[in-house]
Amino acid sequence: MDMCKYSPIDPHQSKLWIEQLSLTHYRNFNRVHLQFADGLHFFIGANAQGKTNLLESLYVVAIGKSHRTRSYRELIQFGQAKAKVELSLRNAAQTERLEVVISTKEKKIFKNGVEQQKLSRYIGTMPVVLFAPEDLALVKGGPAVRRKFLNTGIGQTNPRYLYDLSVYNQLIKQRNHLLKQHDVSKRSQMELLAVLDEQIIPVATRIWKMRLAFVEEMNRWAREIHQQLSRQKEELKLRYRSSIPIEETNLEDAEIHELFKQEMKRVRPKEISRKVTLLGPHRDDIQLFIDAIDVHTFGSQGQQRSAVLSLKLAEIEYIYQKKGIYPILLLDDVLSELDDWRKNDLFAAIHHKVQTFITTTTLDGVQPEFVEQAMVYHIKQGTIIEQR
Repeated sequence: MDMCKYSPIDPHQSKLWIEQLSLTHYRNFNRVHLQFADGLHFFIGANAQGKTNLLESLYVVAIGKSHRTRSYRELIQFGQAKAKVELSLRNAAQTERLEVVISTKEKKIFKNGVEQQKLSRYIGTMPVVLFAPEDLALVKGGPAVRRKFLNTGIGQTNPRYLYDLSVYNQLIKQRNHLLKQHDVSKRSQMELLAVLDEQIIPVATRIWKMRLAFVEEMNRWAREIHQQLSRQKEELKLRYRSSIPIEETNLEDAEIHELFKQEMKRVRPKEISRKVTLLGPHRDDIQLFIDAIDVHTFGSQGQQRSAVLSLKLAEIEYIYQKKGIYPILLLDDVLSELDDWRKNDLFAAIHHKVQTFITTTTLDGVQPEFVEQAMVYHIKQGTIIEQR
């Protein structure tokens, strides 16, 4: 299967790769310095040796936070006061130095020696796509998991989205706080609620429109990729499910504003009773269908895994289309979740396209041609040894 046809590759423009990585007192790593090429990298070892910690450190530099914990303290090696992750990132035009310094109380991010005060302006410097076993929750889990997928995918290509999302979340937090007050039905409180609604509506509208555009583009990529994965036997479709009826429409901003305002008015008694905001992007979801069958409810385990793999590969193409460069791909112990033909379909799709870091306990089932062209490391108790 040749998935490389999806986007023509100009090696002088589309390549992005990590040249060097240094870890200091990060998780179970004391001091590590590694140099990388721009292809496949396998990190092999038993469980609890540090494989996932290594990939997590790359994700932290890219996104500014861990995908595994909210606690800074957990990222710091036991007995140490702080941790540091440094890397050099290369593209066709330049090399950039990215650094994250983590203490028990704060995290600081630096780009070329300059501290980054606004994360929304930094995210996207090193776009990444992460595929880990817990990502099967994209199909099996609740709406919050799929909203995170939306936010990460759009946020790495559109700083305005991250800014609007931050503003929206703060406004919803204020609104929920107001709804929880015992006397919210008083006139003064209702007036304040109306003021917050007027602030929320335009921000929510922009978020909705960016999400709908994302889902539309992801649909195009995911459908084609999934047809390849299923040997042309199945068709995958994404559907955005909004808390107000705006899906698959071409409504103007003013129309969405008015619709949202009317829907908020309709549910306000219920919100006052339940003391929580019931409408808005924070309540939305994505549905996945294979041949019109809801994958979450009726999909087989194989179909669910193929659907998630299709989404991750589609996200790679989406980022390339938006930024003109391919993201770094992080595959954290997912080979054990895929049968042999899905493994090799995956490698065929990414080979010579994206720099990829893969953790695994074994290379069984991976075609020799992919292993022979890769860099292979062994990890044991926080020590990394390059095999070749």
